Amino acid sequence: MKLLAFDTSTETLSIALASGPGRPLLEFTGPGGAQASATLIPAIEDLLARSGLALQALDAIAFGHGPGSFTGLRTAAAVAQGLGFGAGVSVLPIGTLLAIAEEAHGLAGVTQVVAMLDARMGEVYFAAYERVGEAWVTRTPPALGRPEDAQVPPGWAIAGNVLDLHGERLPAAAARVAAQPTARAVLRLAPAALADGRPHEAAQALPLYIRDKVAQTTEERAAERARKDLRRAAADSSS
Repeated sequence: MKLLAFDTSTETLSIALASGPGRPLLEFTGPGGAQASATLIPAIEDLLARSGLALQALDAIAFGHGPGSFTGLRTAAAVAQGLGFGAGVSVLPIGTLLAIAEEAHGLAGVTQVVAMLDARMGEVYFAAYERVGEAWVTRTPPALGRPEDAQVPPGWAIAGNVLDLHGERLPAAAARVAAQPTARAVLRLAPAALADGRPHEAAQALPLYIRDKVAQTTEERAAERARKDLRRAAADSSS
């Protein structure tokens, strides 16, 4: 299949283009977040030019629709909608946590994954997926909470970009895979999404927001500092 995939949900912009059987996969990686809005479209145009493929020739455009960075998700959805409308191509919103599970499977072969993505303010986005045959089954839908709120069954792996940030707050016995929601993973998930029988109009290419606000109040920041001070004091007293 001829597929374009991109993800801007984290601080890394990731793009992948599959231009057909026997053709090499083309990829681009750059700064994400707010910078993605300036580089995403030029990078896509460059990959298409290098492949000799017209946008209208694509079977679908897949993008990571969230959860993740508010700015990144808005950028990805807007670009996917614009390209889909302009070229008359199907648009596939792919969950970023599912993409993390797929990336972890590719890196480490894990098939039971609690995927996590840093949500800032001491919280994470998380979801649990199990691979059954060639398909992923959602066991816990995407949610927002503290790292401790994510239930990790025995034998399951933890994957995501939270291991360095919140590693001490996660089950020590669980296997850990440092995985990002890459465009390559989104690309691998696209055929199943395209074959699910649902309509994939560009107008449906919408971000998945889990958190409704992006900043803490003064009181919330003070409470978070107090909790951190208590945790430090408890750690010092036990050492």
